[in-house]
Amino acid sequence: MNFQVTVLKILVSYLDGFAAMADLKRDMAILATSGRDWAERTRRLAARAPDLDIFSQALVERLNGGWRITEKGRTVLEFMENRSSGSQTELDIAVEHLSAAEPAPRLLASTRAGRSQRLQRRRAARARARAKAS
Repeated sequence: MNFQVTVLKILVSYLDGFAAMADLKRDMAILATSGRDWAERTRRLAARAPDLDIFSQALVERLNGGWRITEKGRTVLEFMENRSSGSQTELDIAVEHLSAAEPAPRLLASTRAGRSQRLQRRRAARARARAKAS
């Protein structure tokens, strides 16, 4: 299993591209134990971008409490998935083109904290509803 490709795939699956470290680790563990299909798929994708480095190429941002995929990361992942034939230079051109673009705005820490609290309240409410129904 290719760690960096897996991180990109996990982060892109979240609505805002942000995953808390606990969620990221959980999803990684699920995929790591899912069998050879996932390992082979990530190996094929990684072969399309052999010099992939999600942090030095600014494909993923480290934020307080987790990681978030950048627009550049989304574009590179899309390129890796859609590429039928081509060369590494095409990927390099795509990455360089995005380097000139404006960086994506960062989420405020208070927004993330508020979202986390809302999720915790929803989970607690669901648990209470399940307990009542039983």
